[in-house]
Amino acid sequence: MSDRQQLDGTQSEAGPGADVGAGNPDAANADPSAGTPDPERARKAVDDFPIRSSGEDEVTRREFIRYLTLGSGGLAIATTGIAGLTTVRQPAPREPMEVVPVDEIDVGGSYLFSYPTEDDPAILLRPTPDDVLGFSQRCTHLACVVYYDHAEGQLVCPCHNGFFDANDGQVLAGPPERPLNSIDLEIREGIVWAVGGGGH
Repeated sequence: MSDRQQLDGTQSEAGPGADVGAGNPDAANADPSAGTPDPERARKAVDDFPIRSSGEDEVTRREFIRYLTLGSGGLAIATTGIAGLTTVRQPAPREPMEVVPVDEIDVGGSYLFSYPTEDDPAILLRPTPDDVLGFSQRCTHLACVVYYDHAEGQLVCPCHNGFFDANDGQVLAGPPERPLNSIDLEIREGIVWAVGGGGH
């Protein structure tokens, strides 16, 4: 008998519905439930991780919007508070300070002093016997010290040729864009007092 006839005979004996793994020990011992999902394990996974992918996206969006809203609200409150403090808070009043006896200043002359602090150079002018004027000596351009030119009636910044009117501190020429800070002066019983203003 030929090999092909022997093979056909074997298949005929096994029959068309025979299990092809019958002769395989591993196949015989395999767990028939190995490929079947465990319902109990699936339920436990759902309990442990109840948020699905679409739910995760929704939670992430909600959290982002919540943090964004809180951050924006906090920034708005802080900005409003700072603006309110800036509006309400007024500069602290400065204590009157004795400067110099008025008779020690020549008419048309000047006198240098510091006000409101020792770090703030100031200049006092006496254009007439009864009038005194005070200005910060710092140029409003780059804070160079100005000097008094009596002949021209000007306060002059030598650093960048800034010129200010000696009567009111207004800018006459040069790079400064703001007038000199004025200092409020009073004459009390022959003494010149600084009573406010000045600074940077």
